[in-house]
Amino acid sequence: MRRTPTYRRRSGAGTRRRSAAAVALLLTGAMALAGCAKDTGGGGDAGGGGNGPCRLSAPPAGAPAAPTSATTTEQMPPPNASAMRVGVAFDIGGRGDASFNDASVAGLDRAKADMGLGEIKELDAGAGEPEDAKQTRLRQLAREGFNPVIAVGYAYADALKLVAPEFPGTKFAIIDEQIDGVPNVTPLVFAEEQGSFLAGVVAAHKSENCHIGFVGGVQTPLIQKFEAGFEAGAKAAAPDIKIENEYLTPAGDFSGFQDPNKGSEVATGQLEAGADVIYHAAGASGKGVFGAVKGAGAQAIGVDSDQYHQPTVAEYKDVIISSMLKRIDLAVYDYIAAVARNDLSTVPKKFDVAIDGVTYSTSGGKIDDLKTTLDAYKAAIANGQIQVPDKP
Repeated sequence: MRRTPTYRRRSGAGTRRRSAAAVALLLTGAMALAGCAKDTGGGGDAGGGGNGPCRLSAPPAGAPAAPTSATTTEQMPPPNASAMRVGVAFDIGGRGDASFNDASVAGLDRAKADMGLGEIKELDAGAGEPEDAKQTRLRQLAREGFNPVIAVGYAYADALKLVAPEFPGTKFAIIDEQIDGVPNVTPLVFAEEQGSFLAGVVAAHKSENCHIGFVGGVQTPLIQKFEAGFEAGAKAAAPDIKIENEYLTPAGDFSGFQDPNKGSEVATGQLEAGADVIYHAAGASGKGVFGAVKGAGAQAIGVDSDQYHQPTVAEYKDVIISSMLKRIDLAVYDYIAAVARNDLSTVPKKFDVAIDGVTYSTSGGKIDDLKTTLDAYKAAIANGQIQVPDKP
């Protein structure tokens, strides 16, 4: 029997009412997306929600065709980083998670190739480890002379607030957390809700039941940004769509990012409820989501990295129709280049759609027919025509 989490379970009418209210805040003036619905055929009725393909809204009009631009670093020749020794403290899952950590690895690999990065030392996190283990990991890297030190994940925030002041000559960066008042810490943060909005548009267009699902790893404000954007995008594209939402673990229990069995269990429940496209933001647990989706003959949307090309989930690539690309690789690369130039002012304040800091993948050709539509939404977000919520 499938477990029913006590900390989060919602779908159906409650979700529809809540999501509809959120999307109402997104649309401005002449866009009137919900009023421009068109029948996609296939027997779906106006109500959607499991009765066939969604009735879809017209994409926004009036936005320029090319809304994005390169980061400052990408507009400059790569610096020489051969003397640099970079320390990396991974989040749970480490190399091979096919998601968050592997995206940072891609940035390191590119920096090594382009800048001749001298040395990299990586330290892994342990599931259920005490808080002081993070402090120990950061101190070890700093004491061994690695500079900069990159903390992969918001779980390092409290540790960095203590450790960074102890090493004022060491530059630190943290992915996914804004830390103020510590001058030698650079935040690398993202507009996850914007990229997830595009994933929601994909899901709405590709669902045959007008019924989709979201699986979050841990119920934290960060992962709720993924949920909020996904719901908003799906509702903007198909106002009557039905959405399942569930988290694997509550806040404080980070095992939700490394439990494929639980990911499979929750995804199976959503599939049994009628969802036929599932988007996950669950780290290594996403492998279980993909497995359940493949077993049901449904479709999935990956996260962070282009999961269609990730070796650890290669057996599921045929059901991965797209991934929400959170360009952690770009952020890591830009940060290393900025340190090498001794000019941290070139690091963007936020990696958003306007600089391709978050976007979507087209690997496998499964959403090639949606590129014009997705780019219209992307342009509207970049221009401020659509304001994407970052809370469910």
